[in-house]
Amino acid sequence: MKLAEYGLQAIPLDSCVCLKFHAGETILQEGMPITYLFVVVSGSAKVCSTARNGKNLVLCYYICEGLMGDLELMTDTYIATTSIVAVTDFECIAIPFQRNALYLKSNVRFLNRLGSELALKLIRSSQNFVSASLYSGEERLCAYILQTSHNGIFSDILTDTACSVGMSYRHMFRLLNRLCEEGVLEKRENGYRILDRESLAEKATEFL
Repeated sequence: MKLAEYGLQAIPLDSCVCLKFHAGETILQEGMPITYLFVVVSGSAKVCSTARNGKNLVLCYYICEGLMGDLELMTDTYIATTSIVAVTDFECIAIPFQRNALYLKSNVRFLNRLGSELALKLIRSSQNFVSASLYSGEERLCAYILQTSHNGIFSDILTDTACSVGMSYRHMFRLLNRLCEEGVLEKRENGYRILDRESLAEKATEFL
């Protein structure tokens, strides 16, 4: 049972909600109220923060396990600090904050697991922050395509992609065209189909 992994088996099942999202759906919207702690069951999602100029920066390329809403729970903000969008079909268990806050914050096993996951998120965020200066644009783009593609198709909004990997839209588009010319990708109406995953992974090796 997923809740048992976090020491939360004592929470009545009828007080939780199982939520399912399709690829592309917004799970959490930055700045909006958040009333649940989410335990990821399956799927993959990307975590974004919006700058004042409206551009998106991906803080953690994807999340496919763990908790969402943990930072808000521990800081008593209950306002989403990031936006989370499903990359694939996504399923999670939603635990109401208000009804279970006291239990969650007094559960030592849960707090230990939560602390470990927050530390890992901090490490990943730091790594992504410095990636723009340590890795080439091609490495970052190829890694991003690998991590956010679904069923072999990369269909992310390209303006968001450019912001996420830290380059201009024009430069990113040139790199995509070059990958198509090399037979690594193929342009489709719904995005880019990965033709040569091995080559794509080789180009992203230093980044991954």
